[in-house]
This record gives sequence, structure tokens and C-alpha cells, in this order.
Amino acid sequence: MSTGPMNSGSPLLIGNASGFYGDRFDAVREMLDGGPLHVLTGDYLAELTMLILGRDLVKDPKLGYAKTFLRQMEANLGLAKDKGVRIVANAGGLNPAGLAAALRELVDRLGLAVSVAHVEGDDLRGRATELGLCEPGQAEPLTANAYLGAWGIAECLRAGADVVVTGRVTDASLVVGPAIAHFGWDARDLDQLAGATAAGHVLECGAQATGGNYAFFTEIADRDRPGFPIAELHADGSSVITKHPGTGGAVTVDTVTAQLLYEIGGAGYPGPDVTARFDTVELTQQGRDRVRISGVRGFPPPSTLKVCLNTVGGWRNATTFVLCGLDIEAKAELVRGQLESAIGADGLTWTLARTDHADADTEETASALLHATIKTTDPKRAKAFSRAAVELALASYPGFHVTAPPADGTPFGVYRAGYVSRKDVSHVAVLPGGARVEIVEVGHDQPDWVLAWEDEIPPSPPEPTTAAPLGTAFGARSGDKGGDANLGVWARSDAGFRWLVHELTVDRLRHLLPEVADLEVERHQFANLRAVNFVVHGLLGEGVASSTRFDPQAKALGEWLRARVVDLPASLLKGER
Repeated sequence: MSTGPMNSGSPLLIGNASGFYGDRFDAVREMLDGGPLHVLTGDYLAELTMLILGRDLVKDPKLGYAKTFLRQMEANLGLAKDKGVRIVANAGGLNPAGLAAALRELVDRLGLAVSVAHVEGDDLRGRATELGLCEPGQAEPLTANAYLGAWGIAECLRAGADVVVTGRVTDASLVVGPAIAHFGWDARDLDQLAGATAAGHVLECGAQATGGNYAFFTEIADRDRPGFPIAELHADGSSVITKHPGTGGAVTVDTVTAQLLYEIGGAGYPGPDVTARFDTVELTQQGRDRVRISGVRGFPPPSTLKVCLNTVGGWRNATTFVLCGLDIEAKAELVRGQLESAIGADGLTWTLARTDHADADTEETASALLHATIKTTDPKRAKAFSRAAVELALASYPGFHVTAPPADGTPFGVYRAGYVSRKDVSHVAVLPGGARVEIVEVGHDQPDWVLAWEDEIPPSPPEPTTAAPLGTAFGARSGDKGGDANLGVWARSDAGFRWLVHELTVDRLRHLLPEVADLEVERHQFANLRAVNFVVHGLLGEGVASSTRFDPQAKALGEWLRARVVDLPASLLKGER
């Protein structure tokens, strides 16, 4: 498929065809058919996905990778060969060597001249105690994977690999690795690496950069099937984010801003390749569906690597009681007391959603929903939860019914992050011919000043205000990072940002979102993006797989905030900039 060394003089066209395990299957074909590309990436891994793959691996040691990717390659690898497009994906999950072997079998069966390489070394399961990731005597975690960087990918591509599969590398590394191989960067090219990291962060979630999950989605004319994003990368680390002509969605400064704010913390975005300063990103609309990213500053990466740890926390079960008509609170109190009397209150959480309306003209709008969830270390008790709920059917509140029959309990996972020294992790590129190249990990202790500067923003002049939803003038995007949630809010004008930075403080956020009132909240300022970003610690408990929250990944946290009514300046409501 490849024709020799990657050309360092021309822009590198990198597309994305997957933002998660389960994303649009046909996206690979769409990206290969839609226009020119040099590299097609796919991001299949998340903290929850690692848990799912860990359970697969326990059942069958030949598994542990994203099976969907293998099916996509069966349907599209010949087309990629014809188009001269290289494939880079983290679909190897917990078993990149197994996926590489399966791909080679596929290549032989299809009769293709395609070379396959993989990157490994991230799996630390057997060394968790030795590395201080768990206490002596504790069971080894189900998964323990260090976030590797881009250099192993680059090594595989320089060796002529047509397909590179990895385990747990950072999402952005799928873009940074091809850029290193193409432009010949080394570890001292920090600004270039930072620029590629920013582009990789925009691409990693697929259609979220092209109008998917976008706060102002009603402004997009063709929003049914957004195209997947492409980065045109340049030798100086700058890029243009775009998409194939004729595809749905849109690429604007706002859609790119939304994705840059997704699942981040402060201005310093630390990764294994570089610490990118997201408060130095400059975005410029260069035409329809073309946004330039430039000016990104880079600093050395940290001396440690982050580790994703998943353990089995126990068993969970859930049901939702429908409470219709009068006496909603009393009905909820009755069934709650009955269920707790039957199985005990320990591990039970309850949420009453008052979706009911007085004097409703449909039964559904006359009903509230009472969600009950149990988390326990005893699988028999999780199963007893279902039995106890069913036994109340003729002996509880009037109108008793549930949204679905209760099921037996299922295991849940607990996520936490750990950190290890780079020298304790073996980062290995396994080249197409089988040769193994050890990647030397280099990191540095971060001085405090690298991670701490914020511009002073003058306040807005006084003007009349009108009560309106915050989202009338401001966009937001939110998501999960382990047990924490991030919530980025951006303005569409300089005047809007001046109001935002002074009005949407941590205390104001706690007032608007009472569910975060008692939690630790950080706020970070991004004047370059006209944005503030909040990190809400502990909102999701012990991670997505364990959370009993109504929105366990905090995906709609930003939309809740945008729906809250505040006193907005009249000029912002008029759309003045």
C-alpha cells in the first residue's frame, strides 16, 4: 500500500472514521470514498471500553480488541490499498498483538499486499502491585494500561507499515504519530507536536467536530448525517480542520471550539508526547468548512505516564417505578420503604424525576419516574432486588408498574487513574517483519509556571438585562473523565466572553446546578477560545461503569446549564459581537 518514505514537504491529510467503539460502521468506507487522504485513524477506546474489553479477554484470551475494526477492515482494506491510505487505530485494546495477527490472517485470505505492525507495552496488569498501582494483598486490577504516546506509531510507519494497531495510546497520538513520521519531527519540536496534539484532540471524537452533539445544532442546515473530520497538517504544526465535500454537518470556529473544550482540564494539556497549551490555540475560519488551528505552544511532557485502572466493584441492578397522578411523594415514600424493608437500604440509591404535570391530558405526562439502583458485592442480593421489586406489584401504591421488568444483576466496574514513571513502562513498536524496537520514553518535571497563567479580562459595561436561558447566547459541551466531569462554556463574541468570565464563577455554577453544590469545582479560563472550563470532581462517583447518576457520562450537563435562566445583557440577546 505504501510507496516509500512519507514526504515531509507536503501537507499530511489525516481523517478520522471512529470516535468510540460502536461508532458509524460505514464511516471507513465514506472516508475512503469521499476524497483524498493519506492516513485514516480510528479511536475505539475509552475508560469504559477498556473494562468491556477486559471482560472479553477473561472469557477468551484471543479477544480483548475491538472486533468491529476487524470487520471494517475486511470490507475496506482492499479499497484503502487502492487509494494508498494508511490505517492507524487503537483498536488493539488489551490485545494489540492478537489484533495484528488476525489482520495478517485477513490480509492473506484477501490476497492483499498489505503490511501490518503494532504497538505494545501499555498493559501493566501483572505489575500493578510492583509499580504501586494497588496495595499489596489486593487483587490485580482487571485492566491496567499506561497511556503511551506517538513515537511507536511513527516508528511503525517509518518502517513501511500500511496498518498500525495499538493498545492504550492517547487519542491524539493517533494523529501525532503519522505527523512525526511524515515531517521528521523529533522530541525537541515541542510547538509542532503541540499543534498536532490539538488537531488530534479535535479529530478523536469523530463527528463531534463537524456539528455532532453541537449546542447550536439548529443553525446547521444538513445535520442528519455529519461527515467525519479531516486535519490538513503542516510542517510547522498548524492544521486546517475540514471534511469531505458534500458530507453533512459543518466545520466552524464554534464546532472546533466545542471539541477543543471536551474532556479537558486546565490550559496545560499534558500528554506523553508534549504538554500542549490550549490557551494558545488560535482558530481562524478560512472558508466554508475550513478552520485553521495555529499558534499552539508546546512544553515538555511530564515525567510520568497516566494509567487507566479498572477493577470489578461488585454487582448492580436497577428498575424504574412509574408513579401516576396524585400523591406522588407519598407513593415514592411507600415503595421505597417497602423495597428497603425487603432487602435493606445499604447500596440503594433513589432518584425521583418529577416529569408529571397537574391535570395532564395523557397518562404519560401525568406520571413521575422513581429510579432505584442497587450496588452490592453480593450477586445474590443484586438478584434479590429484582424479586423484591416484582413481589410488590399487587401490594404497593395504586397504579403500580415499572418501565421494564427487572433483570438479574450485572457486574460493574470501578475506574481510577494511576501514574508510573516512564522508565518503568516498555513502549515497543513491533514492525511488519517482526522486529521489535524499544521506544525510549523521555519526560520532564513540570515547573509550576508552565501550568499557570491567565489574562485579566475587563468587566462588561453596565447595560439593561433580560431573563433568558444561558444557552441563548452561550454554547457548552461536557463529558466524563473517570469520576470527574468537565463542562466547557464558550461565548460567541468578545462582549459575551467579558460577561461570561465575570458572571459564571464557581459559586454561580453551584447555584445554577445544585447537583454540584457540595463538590469540588475548578474553573479554568481560555481567553483565546472565549471560554471557561469547569472540572467537577466526584460527580460521576467511581467512573462511568459504576455511576448511578441519571446521566452517567455527564454528556448533557452542559445542556442543563444552558437551559438555566439568568439575567443576560440585552446586547447579547440581540447577537451583537
